[in-house]
Amino acid sequence: MKDNTIIKNQIILAKENNQNAFSFLLNRYWDDVYNFQLKRTNNESNAEDITIESFAKAFEKIKTYNDKFVFKTWVITISKNLHIDQLRKNKIKLNFNESDEFNIIIESSPSAEDNLINEQKLKSLKSKINKLKPSYKKVIELKYFDELSYKEMSTKLNQPINNIKVRVLRAKKVLAEIIQE
Repeated sequence: MKDNTIIKNQIILAKENNQNAFSFLLNRYWDDVYNFQLKRTNNESNAEDITIESFAKAFEKIKTYNDKFVFKTWVITISKNLHIDQLRKNKIKLNFNESDEFNIIIESSPSAEDNLINEQKLKSLKSKINKLKPSYKKVIELKYFDELSYKEMSTKLNQPINNIKVRVLRAKKVLAEIIQE
């Protein structure tokens, strides 16, 4: 019974945007959601990606959580729906690729124009990354420019690995919004 009270209190704090409560809930239910996805996908990387996305969505929608339901069930339902959405998207892509009659020829080296365009895109991307709050900017740079693993980022930033995963996902989401503007 005491465990339920602690969890309910953490959910209340999470609804008030308390980062420690988010971390508590993430750490408490990570294995449940990850193992659920691992059974569905049979792929550790996909299971991890969907689990990260599940918690990000759950935390984004935490204020809609109804405490008449078990929190673990709520997060796993979000996870299940994300996996179904992913399967639908992949099926659409697969069907498109199967009906595509054209072969794409990939050049082995980019032209000077391609290099110039890529440099301009990179400059534009870096200026958008600079608009992120410092903690998001840092994880994006470590993940995509320094190419560190989540474990290496966790060590470098002295943060739990699950927090790093969620922060990267949130940073990517905010960056996508900035890019769309």
